[in-house]
Amino acid sequence: MRPEIVLFGDSITAQSFRSGGWGSALADAYSRKADVVVRGYGGYNTRWALFLLHHIFPLGSSSPPVATTIFFGANDAALKGRTSDRQHVPVEEYRDNVRKIVQHLKKCSPTMLIVLITPPPIDEAGRQSYAESIYGEKAMKEPERTNQTTGIYAQHCVALAEELGLRCVNLWSKMQETNDWQKKYLSDGLHLTPEGNGVVFDQVSRVFREAWLSPEEMPFDFPHHSQIDGENPSKAFEERCL
Repeated sequence: MRPEIVLFGDSITAQSFRSGGWGSALADAYSRKADVVVRGYGGYNTRWALFLLHHIFPLGSSSPPVATTIFFGANDAALKGRTSDRQHVPVEEYRDNVRKIVQHLKKCSPTMLIVLITPPPIDEAGRQSYAESIYGEKAMKEPERTNQTTGIYAQHCVALAEELGLRCVNLWSKMQETNDWQKKYLSDGLHLTPEGNGVVFDQVSRVFREAWLSPEEMPFDFPHHSQIDGENPSKAFEERCL
């Protein structure tokens, strides 16, 4: 059985298997070496994610994931009293919820590689334009998310990773290192363009390689075709399959 890598998060994770998505790129990179499984839930915050833990990561499993990415915060950071009010989670609770997710995963497997990913930056003008394109005159008049507030959640994510000794991708900071990041990386002020997905893929791949999960160093599940003797094919499968 191939090892499993789980991508756990909100809509940015749910969309990662679309064309050009960071999840599909990971699946390609680990083809025949690990199964990349998407567990993304659009609109979810960390408070709601806690209800899923025992279903997605059952305790006592004989084959827990070898690695899991935790990619929440974009919805937690929705502003109180605005159009996405019901998704809002106070930043202290957000941090505590992520801690609870990590603790559960460690109970599933003490050796699991856990990677925290901060929410991406927010392009407030892009969010407004997107809302107007969908709702017209009924669109929100005030932003339901701001880059400044989301940055606070990102800082707490990074700090928690340091506290727990986990690896972390600071997507909020990384994307803003590029000029015109608002249009280059974000399709609607929040979700990712193909270029934005590329940033996530590059950063997650880097972290995996820095740990112990480099696809180049992992064995194929079954023999490479170059190892199969056309006259005696069974020989190549004897050690691996019998």
